[in-house]
Amino acid sequence: MKYFLPIFFSLTFVFLFMFGISCVYGVIFPLKYQEEIAVSSENFGVDPVLVASVIKSESGFNKDVVSSKGAVGLMQLLPTTAEYLAKKLNYGEYDLYDVRDNINLGTYYLSLLLDEFDDEENALCAYNAGPTNVKNWLNNEEYSSDGKTLKIIPFKETENYVNKCEQAKKYYKTKRSYFVVE
Repeated sequence: MKYFLPIFFSLTFVFLFMFGISCVYGVIFPLKYQEEIAVSSENFGVDPVLVASVIKSESGFNKDVVSSKGAVGLMQLLPTTAEYLAKKLNYGEYDLYDVRDNINLGTYYLSLLLDEFDDEENALCAYNAGPTNVKNWLNNEEYSSDGKTLKIIPFKETENYVNKCEQAKKYYKTKRSYFVVE
């Protein structure tokens, strides 16, 4: 009985600590729409961890968010970009507020950028700042010494965005098994 209370409180502390960390990470790094992410990722050959990281960074998994620049939904697609992507896919009608449509179009766009730039960081920069800006940066010796990778990301917003995606990726890698196509 003499050791009961110290052991009980120690075990309680360990349990609450572990549970608390899990809860905090669940708030900081929400994870929804795993099946939609998994299906789109498989269809377009993009790592589902990267897609989840982009969604977290773009919208925080809020499907109804609209940016000040008019980007819509989970993957924050501009309507003009979505229209271009839908035409390339022969998609027909779509709704950027629809989870499946938004993730499909956004993942397809990400796949195009990964193919075009052949570098994940450059693709993330292009997703945030636009492909034209990234091409200009790669052609500028101040930002790229080899024309293929950026040594400096000139837009602070884009640099922060890439860092945010990388942080989210570290967490979502531990949840890779959640992205399963059933």
